[in-house]
Amino acid sequence: MTTKLLPGVTGVLALADGTILQGVGCGAVGEALGEVCFNTAMTGYQEILTDPSYMEQIVAFTFPHVGNVGVNVEDVEQVGMAASTSARAAIFRDVPTEPANWRANNSLDAWMKTRGVVGLAGVDTRALTKLIREKGMPHGVVAHDPDGAFDLDALVAQAREWKGLVGLDLAKDASCLQPFVYDEGLWTWPEGYAKAGEPKFEVVVVDYGVKRNILRALTSVGARATVVPATTTAEEILARNPDGVLLSNGPGDPAATGEYAVPEIRKLVDSGKPVFGICLGHQMLARALGARTVKMEQGHHGANHPVKDLTTGKVEIVSMNHGFTVDRDSLPEPVQETHVSLFDGTNAGIELKDRPVFSVQHHPEASPGPTDSLYLFERFADLMEKAR
Repeated sequence: MTTKLLPGVTGVLALADGTILQGVGCGAVGEALGEVCFNTAMTGYQEILTDPSYMEQIVAFTFPHVGNVGVNVEDVEQVGMAASTSARAAIFRDVPTEPANWRANNSLDAWMKTRGVVGLAGVDTRALTKLIREKGMPHGVVAHDPDGAFDLDALVAQAREWKGLVGLDLAKDASCLQPFVYDEGLWTWPEGYAKAGEPKFEVVVVDYGVKRNILRALTSVGARATVVPATTTAEEILARNPDGVLLSNGPGDPAATGEYAVPEIRKLVDSGKPVFGICLGHQMLARALGARTVKMEQGHHGANHPVKDLTTGKVEIVSMNHGFTVDRDSLPEPVQETHVSLFDGTNAGIELKDRPVFSVQHHPEASPGPTDSLYLFERFADLMEKAR
């Protein structure tokens, strides 16, 4: 490869097609391999980088100024703290700024170093976003070396040899190892995160890579959230006699995770218990009901996605993070579509006509400015109340 490094280059992105982007390394020193996607959110970078749904992915931020509010111990989304079960690396237009926020405990750069997240800054993220829009999400390697010593041929080869996310079950690694009860409520200013009150409902959360704010949203509607590992059987779940079951978000291919999860989800649906699926949980519920899932070219990653609730006619602005989607043309009876993306018309929600079962592709617990989708947790609570 004849690519010549520019003076002062300490970080690179090497793509499987041979494209090399040069810039300034930040965060941890080393290499990170994954699928490169872009995220259009203007805020919430810490939540994005700790979302287990980004496992084995490299996140390129389209917003140019990242780091302004620093990081803090409260805004981590994953239940576990290992960087291996969230985003592999991050790409920025500008070098992350120093924090200027009263909640900050650390700078983004220092936090990435401690966490082991490799970063690359000073690159044309608009050009990278355009490449992804035209050619799909590429496989790539982000490398950071303060001495600027890179074997570009080896990095490109590493990206080319990676098999990607199709067929990859990541939920087992992102999941908890044993059941636990989560008792933290939603954040309010200036008190912070509230403690859960006396529970009205018992909810079992199947953890495929659950986000903390999903659990907080559940407790806010009166649920005691008992989180169980991804491989927990339907019999074990139903033995807890829950009022409802939530199928969480998570990383990887729903077809791969569905090999063991879908048969159990079918049993949960057949039990008559209210079931609520989010993101990966939505995709696997759809598969359990007879639909197909497919890999997307670009995926949906951002906090400004318009989704229409077909049951009410209202449009919501939501957070999304997924690279697979439910094939809306494959939805069988008695499944009906409840939500649709207004960006590209892809499916964003389903429900059963004859049972208290529904799911959405977006993240209703996220609050990227609006809190348009929190009503879905109230809808889940209403179903549990009626099922009693």
